[in-house]
Amino acid sequence: MILYAIPTPLGGAPEDALPASALKIVRSLRDFVVEDAKSARAFLSAAGCKPRELQLSELSEHTPAADVPALLQPLRDGRALGLLSEAGCPAIADPGAALVEAAQREGFRVLPLIGPSSIVLALMASGLEGQRFAFCGYLPRDATERAGRIKQLEQRSRRERETEIFIETPYRNDALLSALLETCAPGTRLCVAADLTLGSESVKTQTIADWRRARTNLGKRPAVFLLLAEHR
Repeated sequence: MILYAIPTPLGGAPEDALPASALKIVRSLRDFVVEDAKSARAFLSAAGCKPRELQLSELSEHTPAADVPALLQPLRDGRALGLLSEAGCPAIADPGAALVEAAQREGFRVLPLIGPSSIVLALMASGLEGQRFAFCGYLPRDATERAGRIKQLEQRSRRERETEIFIETPYRNDALLSALLETCAPGTRLCVAADLTLGSESVKTQTIADWRRARTNLGKRPAVFLLLAEHR
């Protein structure tokens, strides 16, 4: 049996984000593990599924590790299983990684479907180094720890000529941007990709010096941050 890792739209309709082949598989499934049942039902209904016929189990950051293997029961019973994130690719900066790990451990096939990845889309549009890059997830919440981590990433970027990619909870976007502007060297390039795939999408890359002059407020928009230090 197969565990399907199903990307969900960053914004807009399912058919705008997923190819017909992926939507066909989604519509064939009856069992899903999801991050949030309410939003998952809305996505699945829009994708052409019949919500009343579906069995949804939740897997969030609060799910105890000991409870994860039980979520694979449909596979053990001979039924395919779908894994959904809230937006974008499941199992990347997402609690679904625990389910994929459990499926791999039990020998089930994991098949990722084609769909949107905010990380890759942001890198594609940034103009930064695309041969060498690292996704660093979330930075520390504590201001002192966050500044230290930013310095580490900037140093690594300069040393390896590597683009560093990270994300933040939308309501902390402006705090992270301020920390970047306070901590990074003027010549370091920073890209902020916000509202990807939406009508309000914006992707801007400029030096820290230029960002300081711009006095930008991001607000609570889903965003990806990409940093490339000036090569010396």
